[in-house]
Amino acid sequence: MNKSWVASNTFHYSRFGDLAHLVRKKREKGLKISLCLPTLNEAKTIAKEIIIMKSELMTRHPLLDEIVVIDSGSTDDTVKIAESFDAKVYLADELLPEHGAYKGKGENLWKALYITTGDIIVYLDADIKNIHHRFCYGLVGPLLMYDHIKYTKAFYDRPIAIGKSKIRPTGGGRVTELVIRPLFSLFFPELTQILQPLSGEYAGYREVFEKIPFPIGYGVETSMILDICEKWGLDVIAQVDLERRIHRNQDTKALGRMSFVVIKTFLKRLENLGIMEMKKDIYDQMIQYQLVKNDITPDVVKMVGIERPPMASIPEYQEKFGQSAPNAT
Repeated sequence: MNKSWVASNTFHYSRFGDLAHLVRKKREKGLKISLCLPTLNEAKTIAKEIIIMKSELMTRHPLLDEIVVIDSGSTDDTVKIAESFDAKVYLADELLPEHGAYKGKGENLWKALYITTGDIIVYLDADIKNIHHRFCYGLVGPLLMYDHIKYTKAFYDRPIAIGKSKIRPTGGGRVTELVIRPLFSLFFPELTQILQPLSGEYAGYREVFEKIPFPIGYGVETSMILDICEKWGLDVIAQVDLERRIHRNQDTKALGRMSFVVIKTFLKRLENLGIMEMKKDIYDQMIQYQLVKNDITPDVVKMVGIERPPMASIPEYQEKFGQSAPNAT
């Protein structure tokens, strides 16, 4: 394990606090930067995220060239609110219709590659209660300042918001510590240095994102790290301390379903890399149980591990961006 990676590729967001300098570097390199917010019923938080990013990183410091919202079919006012603050809003189901439509965060991120224009793309979750523009410039900073870094990942303390005002200071990142870190320790110990591999905030160059597949659901963060490391090595990745992120709590059953998808994605990558051979197909159903009127009843959710191919292999994308399909599986 290369222990020097943590020292050389870990940053605190404050290191990139000179926004005027970042804007100069962006212009020197002739780059455009897109911010993508994947949404599903984020009416409580989407307005604040757009307002802060627009005011700080478009008006005061022109670091961002566009803010794009890709919505999965919200039933609340997410879309109306985002449009009212002049974000570019798209419904995921209506993008690349010839290729079908699926529900999931990974689907939104994949389709964002087609609709955005940036050379660098920043992906932020839309449910951040303590949103601050550091969530964006902190991730962009290493990409602009270090030529060898192509992908940045956030880490932070993860207090859990309980109710309207109470905050519990520990307990975040449970799937990371209970699922993905043990798996990394067993198969890829060097990747344990990535402190929060499942964080929903990351940024990277289009030339990287367009050449890797995107699982449509929760497995996208896991696959992204494994695929980037396999293609380009750990040294192209950096992690940035954003200090604190407050998010909504999820119950144990929801975390179980997330873990199911993460494990399934991980096993598929092991098989693709030739590390492990599956003797039979694994199942698509997560089976949990609930007590209903004193009866133990199964609660079964089917989660098919669909993956979108590298965007650079899609003809519509090639036509729009003038690129040929990559030599990738």
